[in-house]
This record gives sequence, structure tokens and C-alpha cells, in this order.
Amino acid sequence: MTVPVERRTPSAAAIAAATAAAGVPVPRDRPRRLRRSPALRALVRETRLDPSMLVAPLFVRPGRALREPIASMPGVERLSPDEAVAEAQRLAGLGVGGIILFGLPSEKDPIGTGAWIEDGIVQEATRRIRAADVPIVLIADTCLCEYTDHGHCGPIMADGTVDNDAAIERLAIAAVSQAQAGADIVAPSAMMDGQVGAIRHALDAAGHRDTAIMAYASKTASAFYGPFREAADSAPAFGDRRSYQMDPANGREALREMRLDVDEGADMLLVKPALPCLDLVAAARTTFDIPVAAYQVSGEYAMIRAAADRGWLDGRRVMLEAITSIVRAGAGIVLTYAAADIATWLREDR
Repeated sequence: MTVPVERRTPSAAAIAAATAAAGVPVPRDRPRRLRRSPALRALVRETRLDPSMLVAPLFVRPGRALREPIASMPGVERLSPDEAVAEAQRLAGLGVGGIILFGLPSEKDPIGTGAWIEDGIVQEATRRIRAADVPIVLIADTCLCEYTDHGHCGPIMADGTVDNDAAIERLAIAAVSQAQAGADIVAPSAMMDGQVGAIRHALDAAGHRDTAIMAYASKTASAFYGPFREAADSAPAFGDRRSYQMDPANGREALREMRLDVDEGADMLLVKPALPCLDLVAAARTTFDIPVAAYQVSGEYAMIRAAADRGWLDGRRVMLEAITSIVRAGAGIVLTYAAADIATWLREDR
């Protein structure tokens, strides 16, 4: 017959005595001292978010009083120009620093004419927001993929590749058109060689020397763009964009692209996507002395929203953690579809 053994939990004093006898060192440094309360944690926080550093992307389409939900991006809508004005006013009221406009034209053609015509959809929305005197920075995405019937970022040559030099001519014309409509910043995103230099020359020649350029300097051929291509109706009709967007594996090449854009006259650098490229954000911040932005792209946003909607994650905490990591890496500006939510949460947490 087995006799049960009585088990007793040693007291805290006994554990302390045994620990002291074993010579376990007492920690000299105690970082936990500054984590004891919310007030202490807030006081010593190294990375701080503010709504003014956020830029909200808006998708603008022809029409009136239209708000079309985008299935793959919960909470994001396609807007008619009048609704874009209302959304810009709402964002400004929340303290959001800027908006970037993407256009869905009524018609497309092989060369992307809708990107630069006077009554283009981005130009119309820009003029309306400017006329409404909304206190927010207006950024125009300067690309052709949303306006070409083949979905690529420039005219197509006979061999099926994008004509780089023809593309930068048209991007320059589009940038001037956007500046004339009232854009504070134009943001060339086509990843064409020489696009920043061509745009800077055209803006200056047209009298828009004060219009800034935010260069998509490091834009990889990422799989995270899927929901955006639904939202902007800009998926390529054939092939892909890997012959002009960067290989995600190439960090040194990304820095070369940034240097080229700075030398051509870029006023700001943009890294896209953000979370998969935090090392490039940090490298940009330590290498260059101009503002660095990062784009939390559609796939990054959609993943968090989808998991939160299923109860798998705390969406608010995860979104704030993601944005904080982007800023901690070195971005002073963050483009995010969650701009309105983040601005609201930051106000609530004050």
C-alpha cells in the first residue's frame, strides 16, 4: 500500500532564503520601475503618434452623392467629388494632416489621358476641396495605371513592355495639371526611371515651383496591393508590374532609388509597403535629411480589419501597434486607410 506524501508549498520567506543562500544576484537595473502605471508609461514613451502625421487615401469617382463600399477594405469607400469634400472636412476636423487622391475615370484609353485632362476626376475633386477651403494638405497620386485601359503605368510598346520615356512625359503633364487644380503635393508612383526629374522640370517651367514632390522612391512589386487594385480598378490586364516596381528582396537598390529621386528634386520620400519594409524606412531616415513617409497599404489594412472582424485580434490595439512601429522605424508621415479611426482613438486616449 502506497502512503500518500503530503506536499506543501514553500512560503515566500523560505523561497527568498533559499535564493539568497544559492547566491542568485539581485538585479541592479530595473526597467520595470517605469512601467508600473499608465501615467509612467505615457511619460517615458519614446514614439508618439499625432493625427497631423497621418494621410488618408481617398478614391474618387464620377457622380454625385455617391459612397460605394469596397468589399475587401471594410470602412473604405469610393466617393463622388462632393462626398470627397465632405470626407476631407471630416478628416480635417479630426486633425488628420493630409489626404491623397486616387481617381477612377469614366473612360480609359491606352495612354491614360484621364490623368491630365482639365476635367479629370482628381482635378475636379482637388478644385472642389480647395474651393471649400478645407485646412488639410492635398496630395495627388501621379500615375497612369488607373487611367489606362491595360492597367499599366505607361504606354505599351510593340513588345508588350512599358515605354519608360513616354510615360515620364505624360506623368509630367499630369503633375502640372494636378498642381494647377490646387494640389499641394504631387506623388509620382509609377516607378519610371527619371520621373521625379521630369516632373520637377515641368512644374518649375509651368510656374509651380512651390508644388512639392513626394516620391514613391521605394515601391516594391508587393503582393499586399490586392485590395487597392479592386478599389481603384487598376489591375493589369496582362502580365504584372515587376519589370518596373522593385524586387522586394533588394534593400541596397531601394537606397539607390531614393538617392536618385533626391538628386532629381524630390522633397519627400515614400516607402511602400510599410510593415514589410521597416528596414528601408529606418535606412531612409538615417541616410536622408528630408521627410520620410511610409504607406500602410491596402493589404496591411485589410488583414488587420478581417482578423478583427472575426474576433481574432483586438483591431484597435493592433492597428495602433502597427502604425507605432512604422513611426518608430523613422517615418514622420504615414499614409493609412485607418487615419480617421486612429485620429479618433488618439483623441479618446488623451
